[in-house]
Amino acid sequence: MTGRKVWVAGEILAAADVNSYLMDQSVMVFADATAREDEIASPAEGMFAYLTGSNALTLYNGSAWVGADTSISKLATLITDATTARTLVATDGDKTIRFTNAGATTVTVDASTDFAVGARVDIIQDGAGVVTITASTATIAGDAVSTTSGSFTIGNQYSAATLLCVATDEYRLIGNITAV
Repeated sequence: MTGRKVWVAGEILAAADVNSYLMDQSVMVFADATAREDEIASPAEGMFAYLTGSNALTLYNGSAWVGADTSISKLATLITDATTARTLVATDGDKTIRFTNAGATTVTVDASTDFAVGARVDIIQDGAGVVTITASTATIAGDAVSTTSGSFTIGNQYSAATLLCVATDEYRLIGNITAV
């Protein structure tokens, strides 16, 4: 990306300037991912494209088109989970998971969780059962403890915690938690 440019009156606007300063730095609109790929043969890191068919804002991260994080999508994604065991995966990132089981629930964070750095998941203990967040090959630090094989519990029913990825396979657990 070339940054921002201010033209002076009478300056020639070259095709390369149009591509670098205008086209590569706008939000382009396409019907779907196929139409986007047909039109952009060589995307540049930092390009945005909106897909009308799925109402998705996408970002080219230098190697692939990925979903662009927006505060609207983060607020709108709530998952209710009534199971007693869940291993977090990359697609759980930037979502809120509400656990509703009356029995104890274990949430596992391991190398397959694979959150992007900066991604987070909010975990709510809405059921009567205790929610335990367990580290398995990934590092979780919280409540003055750092572990690759230990656990943390969320305080009480209706309490919550946030798991934040700070580096590859390294997380911080923030909220009403206790190390077990």
